[in-house]
Parts: sequence; C-alpha cells; structure tokens
Amino acid sequence: MLQHSPILTPVIILILWTFVMLFWMALVRLPMIAKLKLKPEAGERTSELALKLPAKTQWKADNYNHLLEQPTIFYATALLLALVGGGEGLNLILAWCYVGGRVLHSLVQATINKVMLRFTIFLLTSIALLIMAINAAMIILM
Repeated sequence: MLQHSPILTPVIILILWTFVMLFWMALVRLPMIAKLKLKPEAGERTSELALKLPAKTQWKADNYNHLLEQPTIFYATALLLALVGGGEGLNLILAWCYVGGRVLHSLVQATINKVMLRFTIFLLTSIALLIMAINAAMIILM
C-alpha cells in the first residue's frame, strides 16, 4: 500500500465538507425557489437571486461560495507541503486547525450568521494558513 502524507487527510475532509455545504444549500434553496415561484431565469445572476431569497436561505449559498475562495490557497499549500515532505508536525496541526475552523465558520454562517464571530474564525484560520504557507516557502526557498 502506498504511503501518503498525513496532511492529505485534512485536505480530503475539507473537500468532503464542501460537498456537505453544497447539498445543504440545495436542500434549503431549491424548495424556497419553488415556494417563491421563481423562474429559472431568476438564477441567471446569482446576486439578483440572492436578493429574492430570505437571508437564512442565502447564508448556505454564501458559505458554499466562501468554501471555494480562500480554501483554494489551503489546498495548494497543503499539497505542496505533502510533495516536499512538510506534511507532518506543526503543519499538520495547522491544517487540522484550518479545516476545523472552516467547518465551524460554515456552521456559524449557515445558522446564526454572526459577522464578528465569523470574522474571528476567519482571522484565526487565515493565520494558520499563512503560517503553513510561510513554512512551505521556507522549505522550498532554503
């Protein structure tokens, strides 16, 4: 059996979590679109569709979009660390902190959507990711 870098486990967990949010968004959003009798054309511009949906419905879509933004840097950084042998120790701990924080961020945004709480979680996960990126740069550049 092939050995893999331990940092790949948090990577796949965040990928799977993104799909959880996709399904949650669809389960909430599609029935609301039907209930409001919105035509398919309402989705041509997602920003306009967002204004027609209740905020609590839109929160799930907003979070799904967020999971397709900064986490792309996480994926690149974690995969790079895995390739250069830096996917253990502190980097692995930081990766799990990032993934756990992003899951927590999702749950906050999708349910209560307290902006300052979300921002705090985002800031903490961003710091973890920045340290991972700096560690990767040090491995590659040194």
